[in-house]
Amino acid sequence: MSIKGLFPIDEWNFNSQSILADLPTRDIEILTSHQSEHICKKGEVVFREGTLPSGIYYVKEGKIKKYKVDREGREQIIYIANTGELIGYHAILSESRYPDSAAALEETELIFIPKEDFLSALNNSSILKTRLLKLLSHEFSVLANSVSLFAQRTVRERLALQLIVLREKYKVNFKEGMPVEINMGRDDLASLAGTARENVVRVLSEFKADGILETKGRKIIVKDVNQLIKIANYR
Repeated sequence: MSIKGLFPIDEWNFNSQSILADLPTRDIEILTSHQSEHICKKGEVVFREGTLPSGIYYVKEGKIKKYKVDREGREQIIYIANTGELIGYHAILSESRYPDSAAALEETELIFIPKEDFLSALNNSSILKTRLLKLLSHEFSVLANSVSLFAQRTVRERLALQLIVLREKYKVNFKEGMPVEINMGRDDLASLAGTARENVVRVLSEFKADGILETKGRKIIVKDVNQLIKIANYR
């Protein structure tokens, strides 16, 4: 089912896929003049926190996790970038090093656009500038929601909310009534929800017993998104 009107999904997605939509031909030509395509295997690192950026990445197909690593080596996933989204542009805009790391959650096809071409297109396109400003403002709101989630919600509420968001990201050729399979390991899900793996396993078992979802190995099939929305208690 669609969750439109039931849950404010836009408050949890960066929506960077809108940046390149219907740009003038000249802008597209500048951006793509030296682009290259890369296939990343599951778990392959795209860039690491603290390194200098050489360009931006467009997710042509697949999913990328953006994450931070603490002093003990533990990951905290900040965001899951989906097909059609851009990653890596924050460091270029701020003229600094990458503030986080990125790695493929599954086999992912990326298009790399060199830094020089991205900046050239940005300098020559008022449309691109305006869209980026709007996007950065929106991303700040999304990240603020995430901080609030960790500070104020129980593990059960956090996991329910993340499953709602992931369900939307894993929709492929979706039709009403179709099951949506979330293909994510429990360690990554725990990192995303900001809790321990054993807590994720426990809460998933509770959701399964309540008929909210099914599991098939690492795959999670949400059966009752309405119940997740109630548990998330976001509004």
